[in-house]
Order: sequence, then C-alpha cells, then structure tokens
Amino acid sequence: MIINLLAAWIPALLIALSGVMKLSRQPKIVEGMSKLGVGRYLVLLGVMEIAFAALFVVPATMKLGFILASCYFAGAIATELSHDALKVNPFIPIIPLWIGAFIRDRSIFF
Repeated sequence: MIINLLAAWIPALLIALSGVMKLSRQPKIVEGMSKLGVGRYLVLLGVMEIAFAALFVVPATMKLGFILASCYFAGAIATELSHDALKVNPFIPIIPLWIGAFIRDRSIFF
C-alpha cells in the first residue's frame, strides 16, 4: 500500500515541480528553454506537466498519464539532443516515472 503511494506520488511530484518551475518563469529556466527554442511555450509546457502528473496519480487515468508524460520527456530528450545540449534534466522525472509505473501496474510494459 505505502509502496504504491510512493510509486505514484514521487514521480508525480517531480513532474509537477518541473511544471511549477516553468510556470514561475525563473530567468535561468527561461534562458535555458529559449536556447532550445521553446521559451515562448513555457506556460503551456508547465501546464502540460502538471496535468500529466495529475493523470498519473489517479488510478483510473494512470496509464494515460504515464504514456503522455513518457512521450513528453522523450520529446524533451530529443530536443536537447538536436541542440547538442543533452543534460540530466529530462531523465530526472522519467526514470522515477517508469519505476513507479512498473511498481503500480506491470501490464503497461507487457
């Protein structure tokens, strides 16, 4: 029971925190995202991350939240790769997301 709660909330909080940081429009984040060409979409990206986190926490929509968040962060990795700017940032939420999804419902992967 507690493991399932942690498997849901830890990744969701990481993703939501990323979204809140984008919504706060801190200068360092704006600068980094502008270098990648997505600076003008910060608010949209932040709202999307918070929505994906909320979908992942709710058991009925967990699979949808997992798929959307996985695709989102895969796109973030691809964007950074295409600009020769790959950092750890997109990997921080996606790894706990996949581990949490595996713990909660292994059928996602099979």
